[in-house]
Amino acid sequence: MAAQAADIPLRPPFSRSVAVIGAGAGGLIAAHELRREGHKVVVFERAGQVGGTWVYDPLTESDPLGLDPSREIVQSSLYASLRTNLPRESMGFRDYPFVVVDSKERDPRRFPGHREVLFFLRDFARDFGLCELVRFETQVFYVGLAEDGRWTVKSRGSRGGDDDEIFDAVVVCNGHHTEPRIAEIPGIDKWPGKQIHSHNYRTPELFQDKVVIIVGSSASAIDISSDIAGVAKEVHIAKRSDDVFGMHSCRGNVWSHSMIESTCEDGTVIFQDGSMVLADVILHCTGYKYHFPFLETNGIINMDDNRVGPLYKHVFPPALAPWLSFVGLPWRVIPFPMFELQSKWIAGILSSRIALPSQEEMMRDVESFYSRLEASGTPKRYTHNLLGYQFEYNDWLAAECCCAIAEEWRKQMFYAVNKNRCERPVTYRDEWEDQDWILKAHEDFAKFSSGGYCNGCIP
Repeated sequence: MAAQAADIPLRPPFSRSVAVIGAGAGGLIAAHELRREGHKVVVFERAGQVGGTWVYDPLTESDPLGLDPSREIVQSSLYASLRTNLPRESMGFRDYPFVVVDSKERDPRRFPGHREVLFFLRDFARDFGLCELVRFETQVFYVGLAEDGRWTVKSRGSRGGDDDEIFDAVVVCNGHHTEPRIAEIPGIDKWPGKQIHSHNYRTPELFQDKVVIIVGSSASAIDISSDIAGVAKEVHIAKRSDDVFGMHSCRGNVWSHSMIESTCEDGTVIFQDGSMVLADVILHCTGYKYHFPFLETNGIINMDDNRVGPLYKHVFPPALAPWLSFVGLPWRVIPFPMFELQSKWIAGILSSRIALPSQEEMMRDVESFYSRLEASGTPKRYTHNLLGYQFEYNDWLAAECCCAIAEEWRKQMFYAVNKNRCERPVTYRDEWEDQDWILKAHEDFAKFSSGGYCNGCIP
């Protein structure tokens, strides 16, 4: 049970040494909250800058499907035209809103391009002095239990040579938009066309005059179909019946189909609705796998159809809690505020300010959660999909941390934007009807800038 606000001491009773893996949005907010709680933090980042997946890289991998284990891995999955599919008001942290910056090089749009998000994360890291905690161009290749029960972290810097260090705790924040998931398509081994995963899509020029089939109907599929429709001969979207987003286009060369039934040696692609297309390219907008190649837990944590488990509340493996934790696994959420609450929870638990249930109680909770998913027919691969209850999850975290629950405008804005995206999948970023909630958000931002509230904590 969480400590009451009146019982929270000014200084934590315990300060731990904590390794944070990754300096993207999750790693930065984790480092911020851990240091705020009094812990000693080292952040390991394989790139030369903060930002994680928000660092655009025009390079793509040698294997366009991302299946070759020997390929040179490109971390980013951004395409050049990407804009956020959430409004900036809802993307900021509680004590660091994502507001418009008055500068010619910045993007003032409500749904800005990816470069603006990177600027926001850089600003956040700079203003809170987080870069001093980061070891850049340092790749972690092993995290495992040491003999004394703490954690061994082995890393390699760009200049060569390996470091072997011991930490009390490890927080994994390496993201999950790098290891592609590929659709299983009968006959694909003999199909003569080209395949690519959206991880390796950057610009539309390669699809000039091609007949392209896009598998999936997520936000990236909608964006990319619109992107390439201007140059491709035809674009066909193959989607499951349970996909959340509708699929529409303002162009006349885009068609929607059911999922692919099979492919043929002559290049034909047959859909489950009986239609067929002679295609040049299949582009998989089919998501990503969780991937922790550095992590060794002796089988305590396993991967089963993209379920990372067992994890208590998507964060702690009960047998290793609180010394190993994960930030950012849930998807179909507003990510940055969730990262923040998960990080506050982890930091408070590590300092013993907040208590976890016993290992047995956590396992019972996990097993009950899995049983509910199974009873509802939810596939294991959707274990970390929080679309239907992200705010309940965030509010639970907030209660554990003695923080205020999510602002009403944040909740209502999400529902309004989601509805608008279904109705206007191509234009929703520039046409909206939630102005009242925008005004409410900016009222709260003004309170923050004038010192009216602090860290989202209950006064």
